[in-house]
Amino acid sequence: MTKEAERSELHKTIWRIANDLRGSVDGWDFKAYVLGMLFYRFISENLTAYLNAAEREAGDPDFDYANLGHADAEHGRAEIVAEKGFFIMPGELFANVRANARGDENLNETLARVFANIEGSSVGTPSEHDFKGLFADLDVNSAKLGPTVAKRNERLVKLLDAIGGLPLGGEFSENTNDLFGDAYEFLMGMYASTAGKSGGEYYTPQEVSELLAKIAVAGRTEINKVYDPACGSGSLLLKFAKVLGHGKVRAGFFGQEINLTTYNLARINMFLHDVPYEKFDIAHGDTLTDPAHWDDEPFEAIVSNPPYSVSWPGDADVTLINDERYAPAGVLAPKSRADMAFVMHILHWLSVDGTAAIVEFPGVLYRGGAEKKIRDYLVANNYVDAVIQLPPDLFFGTPIATCVIVLKKSKLSNDVVFIDASAEFARQGNKNKLTLDNQGRILDALSAREDVEHFVKIVTNEQILDNDSLLTVSSWVKGADTREAVDIVALNAEVDQIVKRQAVLRDQLDALLVELEADS
Repeated sequence: MTKEAERSELHKTIWRIANDLRGSVDGWDFKAYVLGMLFYRFISENLTAYLNAAEREAGDPDFDYANLGHADAEHGRAEIVAEKGFFIMPGELFANVRANARGDENLNETLARVFANIEGSSVGTPSEHDFKGLFADLDVNSAKLGPTVAKRNERLVKLLDAIGGLPLGGEFSENTNDLFGDAYEFLMGMYASTAGKSGGEYYTPQEVSELLAKIAVAGRTEINKVYDPACGSGSLLLKFAKVLGHGKVRAGFFGQEINLTTYNLARINMFLHDVPYEKFDIAHGDTLTDPAHWDDEPFEAIVSNPPYSVSWPGDADVTLINDERYAPAGVLAPKSRADMAFVMHILHWLSVDGTAAIVEFPGVLYRGGAEKKIRDYLVANNYVDAVIQLPPDLFFGTPIATCVIVLKKSKLSNDVVFIDASAEFARQGNKNKLTLDNQGRILDALSAREDVEHFVKIVTNEQILDNDSLLTVSSWVKGADTREAVDIVALNAEVDQIVKRQAVLRDQLDALLVELEADS
């Protein structure tokens, strides 16, 4: 079976079990159980493979951590936590708990203890922040799983068997890592596509994430640190590893997420993509008022799909106008629309040689008031490198066409590239998709910086400032006239024939009226 066929089969299996398992539970709510259990299996197999390889290489070809005694395993706890960031007793590994699940009348208590022990193993160590609360949303005693303990345990057994039966490889390997990560991304996309806005606002489609990462690292083969101030499930950040290659983000992945459940999913996503705990720092909290990474900025590459038009304190908090992130523009984003506050935050934390790619709703490109003044600041200081109009219906939860604003602090020219990519898509299922060809044409246009009729327009900063700092692509790139060409000569001849025919019909009608009058 080819790798693509293997992946396709995996997706079909995931789709089936996810829907079979959830029953009456809303898919977006049930994702925490499926993804949490997938994570539990991953770290169990990852740890087992790591320890087996080390012991077998040391001269014990038959070593299997899953069969090791409690006391013997305990001897290696400190060293294992230092290396992996966590510890799991052999008897608490996914495979062993699954094997005993059907006969365990207290399965819910067993799993609750296992999850608490895994999180507890990191307490007081450098990995504590990365593991704390990871299983908080996997509530094995929730009424969502069933009205009685027996019913809940019955569903938990099915969940263990379903996740344990996923074809994610035998001996743990790099390919297994790929499959676990792919399974996670497929599940997130599946749940987001069926959850409407509740899922869509936390999930950026994979091809859009890939385009943003490619824009942010254009011309680079590796990068130091990457950042997303509204990182959701972390998929945008992880696209850098796919675009550049494993290990090419040297100092790691940094992000912040305000929603607690999604913050947990982001950390799980990092582990499932085999990013070591010391290579990522995902924080929980409000980036705009309480940013978590002051000691880590600036960043060479920033990508983000921040929430659209959410409220924030704005000028109700008198301290914000003096915040070094917002002060340069001389005005704060409106309280009811924080979009430009995210832009200013991102710009401040961008390195001098860095690139930021931000997904925005169109309103920030043309609205007046404070947002217009912030655009004035961005354009006048030559920070806007490009604006790309994306096709409609790319995102889950909304059909609206979004745009991408590209920021740089060290531009070589005093102009902005406007790209109308609204037609760059392929219809797949019930959504539009940015194919690799579509992405390629956008990236080529961004690199070439040359006018292309109906597609690309290079506009000076002075022209933009003279036109109310409008950054809407349609203000600068004229759309193609899709009306059919008219042959005037042929049209006149047709009109002439119609007039002649009309005259004949009028004569016939007059004659008929005369006859009728004579008969009467």
